[in-house]
Amino acid sequence: MRKKILGVAMALTGLVLSGCMSPGGTGAGNGADDVTARQVPNFSLALPPMKAFSNTSIPRPERRNSDIAGDFLDLSFQLESGRALPVLSRFEGPVTVRVLGRYPGQMQQDLTQLLQRLRIEAAIDIRQVDSARPAALTVEVVPKAELQRLVPNAACFVAPNVASWQEYKSFRGTIVTDWTQLRTRTKMSIFLPGNVAPQEMRDCLHEEMAQALGPVNDLYRLTNSVFNDDNFHTVLTGFDMLILRAFYAPELRSGMTRAQVAAQLPALLARLNPAGGIGLPRHHPPTPREWKNAIETALGQGRNQVQRRAAAIKAVEIARAQGWQGPRLAFSLFVQGRLTLASNSSGAFDAFRQADRIYSASPGARLQAAHMGVQLAAYALSFGHAEEAIDIVNRHIAPVKSAENAALLSTLLMLKAEALDLAGRDTEAQLVRLDSLGWARYGFGSTDQVSARLREIAAISPG
Repeated sequence: MRKKILGVAMALTGLVLSGCMSPGGTGAGNGADDVTARQVPNFSLALPPMKAFSNTSIPRPERRNSDIAGDFLDLSFQLESGRALPVLSRFEGPVTVRVLGRYPGQMQQDLTQLLQRLRIEAAIDIRQVDSARPAALTVEVVPKAELQRLVPNAACFVAPNVASWQEYKSFRGTIVTDWTQLRTRTKMSIFLPGNVAPQEMRDCLHEEMAQALGPVNDLYRLTNSVFNDDNFHTVLTGFDMLILRAFYAPELRSGMTRAQVAAQLPALLARLNPAGGIGLPRHHPPTPREWKNAIETALGQGRNQVQRRAAAIKAVEIARAQGWQGPRLAFSLFVQGRLTLASNSSGAFDAFRQADRIYSASPGARLQAAHMGVQLAAYALSFGHAEEAIDIVNRHIAPVKSAENAALLSTLLMLKAEALDLAGRDTEAQLVRLDSLGWARYGFGSTDQVSARLREIAAISPG
């Protein structure tokens, strides 16, 4: 299930605050430290054609197989809720896919690309069939409001043993849709929201397809994976494809216990990923429930800002008490920065800088560092440091393109265009801004949303 707790919108909104707040974090001016936002232009857009990614090179994981084996077991034998799964379950035999509901042509293109990647990279025998035919896996597009009335905290989700939205509503909460009862997979449904940006639909498609076929758990400790509730990665990575390839390897089968799978993994992963070596699955201490609760409170709905900020601070405290020095501490700092930006901008950007240092030093976390780069580039731009903002953006373009995150890419390019304007490089600024709009159409969808993002970023620059 892809949760409505972070996503691209969370990572990118509120940038205008860094251009309107004084360094001390109060709304009032304090003399020489005042930062004044320029008048925001009234954008009237004639958008260029939508850009989309194709044939992006996905790097293979660069970790030891013993670590990957431990991740495989934790992903495959536990639900996100913490409930244990007694056995491995997967589809046995070819997997057919059908699509129901009203959906745009771009979603079909994204699905076609995804299925091709699954066939090539994960060696899964999977193909699409006509919507009128029965299929092992149904992808149904449901009106967003209807989906969230039933499952408020989910952007999208997958359910076992049902073939349609109507069936899911009939069997929701019963033994039919209980993952712990599965011994093999024969019928799955993925439910996607309608009337959303192309990227949001694609992101849901990737994550839910991975869980419909493979592991249904998420692990916050992972950096280069969609199997992580931080929602930084939005398309299946090389690590994810290796996990799915192992999931469908001939050495494994539905009904195997954790111990039986663990015994097979060293040789299996050595065959699939020779560079990772051979070794027994490494045990990873579980992430404390207290930290997860703090993060979910900070990012979830139904709490006021004071409660959410307190939860974010608590998450940082727990992370430090655990002795974490990697992605979970960085994510805690990122959440703290996002939630304190309006009340204490200097403290927020200190948190972003700390998170940036951690992510930049963590293998496989270049995309996470790029999210920090958005905030740091905005901060530099707000103080008129155009060249610094340009340098920050340039460092992050390549990993964002590799991760196929159009919303993040377009935002970085919009920031760069504003910085180029500020530096007097008007022609370059126009070209970069035009490039950003093609990606924005995929990342944000409607003209109104693209215009709003442009205005938000234009408000940051003091020029």
